[in-house]
Amino acid sequence: MVETLFEDIFTVTQKDPDGKKFDRVNRIEARSEQFDMYMLLDVNTEIYPMRVKEKFMMVLASTLNLDGTPDTGYFIQGNKKSLADKFEYIMHGKLYRISEEGSGKHVKADIFVSFGGLLMQLRGDPSIAAKFELDQKLFLLLRKV
Repeated sequence: MVETLFEDIFTVTQKDPDGKKFDRVNRIEARSEQFDMYMLLDVNTEIYPMRVKEKFMMVLASTLNLDGTPDTGYFIQGNKKSLADKFEYIMHGKLYRISEEGSGKHVKADIFVSFGGLLMQLRGDPSIAAKFELDQKLFLLLRKV
């Protein structure tokens, strides 16, 4: 069974908070239900439209293989089932920065991932950030709920 690094249901709170920068991409702000995480995420809304107040499940995983074996980095066509079969929008990227700010009970950790130019920032409880490593390859999977 594949072990995910993070999963939660998010609600889109805002689109393009700093104004629209690209034709086919929206930057969404979202807040998670279970872990109260804040996320900024660039989404190709030409192929996966998202609206304010819409809910979606987001999963971060290091592999798409259902048996948990590491990803080889190569796509092999076939009938093999994968974690991707359960989701509508998938991106593959690399974690490029982990940081913490605040002190005491108010410490927040940030992880930053680049998906070939589309970016994600995930901010919240430092114990969640402890599951991630710098330069780690990740799959982001989305499905509307």
